[in-house]
Amino acid sequence: MSTTMTPSVTRRRRGSGTERAQIRAGYGFLTPFLIVFALVMLAPVVYSIILSMFQTKLVGGTIFVGVDNFVAAFTDPQFLEGVGRVLLFLVVQVPVMLILALVAALAIDSARLHGASFFRLAIFLPYAVPAVVAVLMWGFMYGERFGLVGNINNAVGFDLITPFAPEWMLLSIGNIVTWQFIGYNMLIFFAALKAIPHELFEAAEIDGAGQFSIVTAIKLPAIRGSLVIATIFSIIGSFQLFNEPNILKTIVPNLIPTFYTPNMYAYNLAFLGQQQNYAATIAIIMGLLTAVIAYIVQLRGSRKDV
Repeated sequence: MSTTMTPSVTRRRRGSGTERAQIRAGYGFLTPFLIVFALVMLAPVVYSIILSMFQTKLVGGTIFVGVDNFVAAFTDPQFLEGVGRVLLFLVVQVPVMLILALVAALAIDSARLHGASFFRLAIFLPYAVPAVVAVLMWGFMYGERFGLVGNINNAVGFDLITPFAPEWMLLSIGNIVTWQFIGYNMLIFFAALKAIPHELFEAAEIDGAGQFSIVTAIKLPAIRGSLVIATIFSIIGSFQLFNEPNILKTIVPNLIPTFYTPNMYAYNLAFLGQQQNYAATIAIIMGLLTAVIAYIVQLRGSRKDV
C-alpha cells in the first residue's frame, strides 16, 4: 500500500526540522558562555562551600564538620565586630556619598553652572586614580607629624584635626572612599539626567514650575532606577571594604587590627593564619549578607508606590 503525504504535513515536518536546527545552533552559541560561567562563577562558589564544611587540625588532619564553622562565625567576637563596623560605615558613608554625587550631577545638568565640563572632569578624576595611590596619598596627608594635618595642627598650636585617632579612623576611611567614588556615581546620575526629554522641562516651566519643583517632580523620579543601581553598587562596595584599611594599616598598624573588616579578617585567616576553611565560611556569610541587603534595596526601589 502506498502512502502520500499532504503538502501541509510536509511543510510541518520541514518546519520542525528547521526549528530543531535553530535550537541546536542556539545551544551551540550558548555553550561556550555556560562553560566559562561554570568555571569562573559557579566552581569557586561550590569549592568555597565545600571548604567551609571542613576543618584542618594539627591532630587528625582535615575532617568534615558540617556547619560547625558557621556556628563558630556567628559567635566570633572579632567577626561580629568587623560586620558591625562595615554596617556603620554603610549607614553613614553611602548616603553622604550618594547625596553629594546627586547634588553635583544636578548642578552640572542645570546649565546654570559655568565651566560644567571642567567640574565634571574634576569630580570624576579621583576615580581614575589607582586605589593604592589614593589611599597612600590621603594617608600621608593624614600624618600628624609629616603631613598636611600635622602642618595645620602646628600652625594653630594644638591638635585641631586627628584623623588617625581611634574614634576617627572609620570616618577617615569614609572620607577616602567618598573622594574616590563620588565622581563615579555622579556620572551615573548625570547620564540618567541627560536621557530625560527636554520637553518635560519646557512644559513644566510654561506651567510656572520652579527649579526646585522640576527637580523633585521630574528629575528625581526619572532617575530613580539609577539611584537604586548606585545604592546597590555602594552597598556591595561597603561590604567589600578592604583596600583602604589594609593599606592604612601599614601606616598606623596599632589602630587597624587584622579583623577591622570581614574581608580583612578572611584574608588574614587564609594567608596568615592558614585557616582557609574558616576564611571560606566568612566569605560565604558576607556574600549572602550582601546579596540579601542588595536584593531588599532593589525590591524597595522598584516599587511603583515609592
